[in-house]
Amino acid sequence: MAEFIFASISLAALFALAMNRAPLWLWALGAAVFTLTAQMGLVHGHLYRPVFTLWALFGWLVALALFDLSFKAMRRKYVVLPAYRALKGAMPTISDTEREALQAGTVGWDAELFGGTPDWSKLRRVAPITLTAEEREFLDGPTVELCKRLNDWRIRHELHDIPDDIWRFVCDNGFLGMLISKPHGGLGFSAQAQSLILGKISSRSPDGVTIVMVPNSLGPGELIEKYGTDAQKEHFLPRLARGDEIPCFALTGPFSGSDAASMRDIGIVTRGLHEGKETLGLKLTWDKRYITLAPKATLLGLAFRLFDPENLLGRGEDVGITLALVPTNHPGVEIGRRHLPAGASFPNGPTRGRDVFIPIDWIIGGAERAGQGWRMLMSCLAAGRSISLPATSAAAAKSMLRTTTAYARIRKQFNLPIGFMEGVEEPLARMVEAAYELEAARAVTASMVSAGEKPAVISALLKYVSTERMRQSVNDALDIHGGRGICDGPSNYIQGAYQMVPVGITVEGANILTRTLITFAQGALRSHPYLFTEIEALQDEDRERGVEIFAETFDKHVAFTLSNATGALFHNVTFGVFASSPPNAGATRHWWQQLARASRSFALVADLTVALLGGGLKVKQKITGRMADALSELYLLSAVLKRFEDDGRPAADLKLVDYCARNCLYRFDQALLGTLRNFPMRWAAWLMRPLVFPVGAIRRPASDKAGKEIVRAALQPGAFRDRLTMGIFTSVDPSDRVGLLEYTLLKVVANEEAERKLERAIRSGAVRRYHNTDWIAEAEQKGVLSGEEARALAEQRDLVERVIGVDDFAASDISPRRSMSPTPDIAAKAPAPSGQPVPLEQQEHQQEHIAAE
Repeated sequence: MAEFIFASISLAALFALAMNRAPLWLWALGAAVFTLTAQMGLVHGHLYRPVFTLWALFGWLVALALFDLSFKAMRRKYVVLPAYRALKGAMPTISDTEREALQAGTVGWDAELFGGTPDWSKLRRVAPITLTAEEREFLDGPTVELCKRLNDWRIRHELHDIPDDIWRFVCDNGFLGMLISKPHGGLGFSAQAQSLILGKISSRSPDGVTIVMVPNSLGPGELIEKYGTDAQKEHFLPRLARGDEIPCFALTGPFSGSDAASMRDIGIVTRGLHEGKETLGLKLTWDKRYITLAPKATLLGLAFRLFDPENLLGRGEDVGITLALVPTNHPGVEIGRRHLPAGASFPNGPTRGRDVFIPIDWIIGGAERAGQGWRMLMSCLAAGRSISLPATSAAAAKSMLRTTTAYARIRKQFNLPIGFMEGVEEPLARMVEAAYELEAARAVTASMVSAGEKPAVISALLKYVSTERMRQSVNDALDIHGGRGICDGPSNYIQGAYQMVPVGITVEGANILTRTLITFAQGALRSHPYLFTEIEALQDEDRERGVEIFAETFDKHVAFTLSNATGALFHNVTFGVFASSPPNAGATRHWWQQLARASRSFALVADLTVALLGGGLKVKQKITGRMADALSELYLLSAVLKRFEDDGRPAADLKLVDYCARNCLYRFDQALLGTLRNFPMRWAAWLMRPLVFPVGAIRRPASDKAGKEIVRAALQPGAFRDRLTMGIFTSVDPSDRVGLLEYTLLKVVANEEAERKLERAIRSGAVRRYHNTDWIAEAEQKGVLSGEEARALAEQRDLVERVIGVDDFAASDISPRRSMSPTPDIAAKAPAPSGQPVPLEQQEHQQEHIAAE
């Protein structure tokens, strides 16, 4: 028994020292006390004289070594310098563009998750959804009016464009200047307000929202506001806010999608004529594609690599990535042709120019900002990517849920609403979860940006997660609607979203890239408490300074790793019952503790993944993708718990919070498990697995029963369903395609008892229901229904027929009305006849244009 007590106390002391990141002298003292106590040989309650054994010798040597290493000079000589030399060539290098991207944003809650010991007060300090009176008035006034004016079928099919009257309304009401500050003629709305406005518009027309979203995202307006010269601000910002200028921003080219370092668009500093006068300027050559609003734009923002062969700017030849403003009517600018992205109707197209001369003061921010373009872009993207796509994705998920729950309650098969069938319940449960989680993440992230944060890692994470969950929700909605969702027409409320899904997946960093190369691979460098500083120290050209910085950080990093290793093991063995939770967590205390437990495990695996894979991290993209998935689940669970509190902890939502939490943690475990199963260094995987999964991966997803409960609640009109779908455009006008659903749903619920009486009569054979009979009139005649019930059911019957009906057309109405010619030089550069070689330059042009198509 004494031996057991001694072992337990020793183990507890070990965990306490490691988890609390004790200094080395305290470790040395602990080792000495342990060794001396073991020597005393406390057995059966009798104290024996000290025994000197080999184990005792080992213990004293360990204590002495730890004591010696507690001195900075000894630690530097025997630990820090060997580690510095070993890691200098092993850790990933950071390119200039990566460094600018990493330094552009801020860290916040992501750093808490990477750290393993989240400070709950930091999350709780993020404001709930808060709008000014002016923002609320705009959301409830012009935004709703714009939604009413948007005709999705007219945009997508009849015009295949945004109507002029919509452009005029948007410009006249200041929609294009939400991002621009009031002193410069804009509305100066918060990120939260912009997010809610974009979400509401997109729930009505995914194409229509684009003309509002792009000017208020990464582009000339934001760049001029933050970096422009006084003259540029005074001239352009009021015009952009009023809609006198329509902006677009050209970054992507055929050979430089995500890899900005490979940009072939070029500017040469030179002298030339502008408005009849010789002036210092730039000669630009570019080839850009996928540029939203380009066909309608009057002001082109352009990214290019700037060279100064004569050193006229005094910064050497390769100045770097630079941004400029070019009016689209400037000589040499080629713009106006359109792409057809997934058949969507928002303006999108290429732009080109060759040897186009512009004055030097057209650089955004003037000549002094030359070469700073990538940093400027990344700073804006870190915030902007947090707003637009999360807003539209959350709105799509909520809109699909609202219409699909209505349809699934109205539509019957086998005398049962299809939403009550377990086969339909399963995708509906996914849709409920997605709508709640995406809105939670959207709201908390927008609040962070409103408070001045630029969450680079979170924005990347949220972009890919929200668009992927949105894609699943749209697919689920289409599956449940079946043929009703497939047949396009004026009454179809799914096809517009379905067409836009691939666009959301692709823009602002394609999801494959964002998941595998940015979220974790760059996120670990940015959000890890020590890693970025260590790598910068390893790359520091001043070796002495680098070693000094590395030594200070390395000590903390070792303590951090030991703390997470012991902390992960402790909390996983004890199932998180001793993990932290915020004060007054109430009914969700358990889930806060499980989030803290999971964060410890993630911090350990993330730390060792980067440390062990080092420079090979970028090529192990399946590993980094799974780690990005794990981080995403932690962030979504954080947002869910935060939303529950911000909503006032409604009791009806608790079952949904439980459902989301179980699924988030299950997916988190599967992501970590996949990482460990495929970790290239097997010895490291064997080491990490018992720390992270000491009793196995025992978490399970939410049960079918739990799914049924949240679906049944979502199928019922009321506060729960309204909270799930808050912020989207809704209507109860039966002349509107979504209003018809809501109006009919209310009738169906109100007439349930009368409908049950009618169904009983039909099943008994008392009433016959066929197309050649009026079964409701027959039921009234036979006394099955009262006159009032019969009139209500007759109205409901007609409404249901409209709800489940699909559009059809005369053949002449859907035949092609015009032919479209592709880019002229695609045909000119068709492959040579068989046997004739194609010149290399011509092959490149062919590949370029094929990719564009």
